[in-house]
Amino acid sequence: MAAESDFLLRYRAVSNKLKKRFLRKPNVAEASEQFGQLAKELKQQDCLQYAAFCNLAMARCEQTLFNAPGEALSLTEAARLFMEAEQETYRLRCPGFEEHLQAAINCYSFAIKVYVEVNQPVMAASLCLELGNALKEMNKPAEAIVYYQRAAELQVQVPIECLLSLGYAASCKILTRDYDGALSLFTEMQFIAQDRGLHVSGSSTPVGAFLDIVARCEISRVLLLMLLQPPPQKLLPEHAQTLEKYDWESFDSHSQVTFLAENVFLLLQSVVMACQEKDVDSLKSLQTELWALLTPEQNHLLHLVVLERIQPSGQGV
Repeated sequence: MAAESDFLLRYRAVSNKLKKRFLRKPNVAEASEQFGQLAKELKQQDCLQYAAFCNLAMARCEQTLFNAPGEALSLTEAARLFMEAEQETYRLRCPGFEEHLQAAINCYSFAIKVYVEVNQPVMAASLCLELGNALKEMNKPAEAIVYYQRAAELQVQVPIECLLSLGYAASCKILTRDYDGALSLFTEMQFIAQDRGLHVSGSSTPVGAFLDIVARCEISRVLLLMLLQPPPQKLLPEHAQTLEKYDWESFDSHSQVTFLAENVFLLLQSVVMACQEKDVDSLKSLQTELWALLTPEQNHLLHLVVLERIQPSGQGV
């Protein structure tokens, strides 16, 4: 209580300096510096939420001084302190109303807005990703999706970064069981990678990291289509074209999917046929063969596909 009382007295003392007086302008720069010093002391004492409030006061001072970079930095520090306080509560499994989390989200949002206004989309996108990662770590993937997608919008001029952010959002869609949403995002990612990725002269196949992203999207899309089993009349043209490549009757199908290793392509082709034939035993065998060739997320999707065939009602999903 003594520490809290001391904090309040010092906070009020600095705040009083900002009050307008007759024929005297408040020294906003000095107040901002003093709020910053108080914030450092409180942070060292592990009074994170109080330190965050001091950083918020700094941000208001910097806004008054029309110092946008300083305002954004103060808001970011406040956001991180509020988030750290919330994460500590989360780790300790203490009951609460997530007031620190809401404060952190608000501070992040204002900082992002400031960076957008001063035309620094890279900084804004990095804060979106930071907030998205924090929410995902706290088992809030649905909330994280919004910030991953916002990051992708801000990174539209940097395709590889945009694709990575969309990939995070797609993973969160899978965690929230929004498989239609995940399929849409993977489809969008594949189009972006193929359209804006680096290509070897004379080839339509992207190279480097873009090739890895296209391969990831292709495998995930096939597995999601096997999981969702959309009826032919509701199958979108781009999804129908994807499945056509895995038709056993298609001539030299692998020549259309050169970004996948031949053994992976053939095993995926077998998965599609086993799903069409509702051959659960073959699916289980293919699952074993594919396990080492897929990512943990893709293995999870394949596992759901197998469960769906065992329990057609969808209880396994």
